[in-house]
Amino acid sequence: MDAQLGLLERINLMTKRLEGMVAVITGASSGIGAGTVHRFVEEGASVVAADIQEQAGEALAAEFGESVVFIRTDVTQEEQVAAAVDLAVEKFGRLDCMFNNAGIVGVVGPIADTPTEDWDTTIAILLKGVFLGCKHAARVMIPQGSGSIISTSSTAGVLGGLGSHGYTAAKHGVIGLAKSVASELSEHGVRSNAIAPGNTVTAMTATVTTGDHEKLEETAEGMASRSMLGIAGQPEDIAAAAAYLASNDARLVNGHVLVVDGGQTTSGGNNRFIKSGSGMLREAGKWDRY
Repeated sequence: MDAQLGLLERINLMTKRLEGMVAVITGASSGIGAGTVHRFVEEGASVVAADIQEQAGEALAAEFGESVVFIRTDVTQEEQVAAAVDLAVEKFGRLDCMFNNAGIVGVVGPIADTPTEDWDTTIAILLKGVFLGCKHAARVMIPQGSGSIISTSSTAGVLGGLGSHGYTAAKHGVIGLAKSVASELSEHGVRSNAIAPGNTVTAMTATVTTGDHEKLEETAEGMASRSMLGIAGQPEDIAAAAAYLASNDARLVNGHVLVVDGGQTTSGGNNRFIKSGSGMLREAGKWDRY
């Protein structure tokens, strides 16, 4: 029995990869953000939960006592992003992880019909917000000599045609920014990476797929039916990726895009070269054997 308890204690210690770390998570009140708050606290971190949704954010923070503090944050407003970072330092003494995660679906529709004002709003939230998070995290992490910046992109940031024009452009930009920041800050001991989630069950994706943010089960069933693995992504899946990138387990991972999509982007779901029959393709458009 004592040996079993000792093993359980060691396993528990191993899972506390973020013990003593401090994180700011934007878009923390729901979906991937809320899932990541839960995962980070479970792994030992203290968290500043930053979101524009006050009621949900305050309720989330109340679940964790002193481990989580909420601050209302519009990521398009620099002073509010700066305040979230400053709160982490004031409350917990440091900043080890900045998770730039706040997002919206943004403007949709044909490019010729896209209102410029709606385009600007989409880019402001999805890309400018990430820039501001990186900027103010760097302000603290450079003199600290360490830190991990994680930014949420999307499979729409890896391939075209998986999202609206504004969303796709912004998410491609997030990946470019994450790599560029990595190239600058690595000499200061600061890593920068992006996560590219595939179809993930959240209130936002439920709204897009069903028109109702509460139809999470229906959304999950639809996503699972289209998944190469037959399962729908959950916020916990993305939270696990974020916990890894925030931890010392990822100390050599820098400027990377961690795709969490069940294989969606391996072929865009098109495996015609596997299903079309056996043979050797020697010339473009011609089968040598079939």
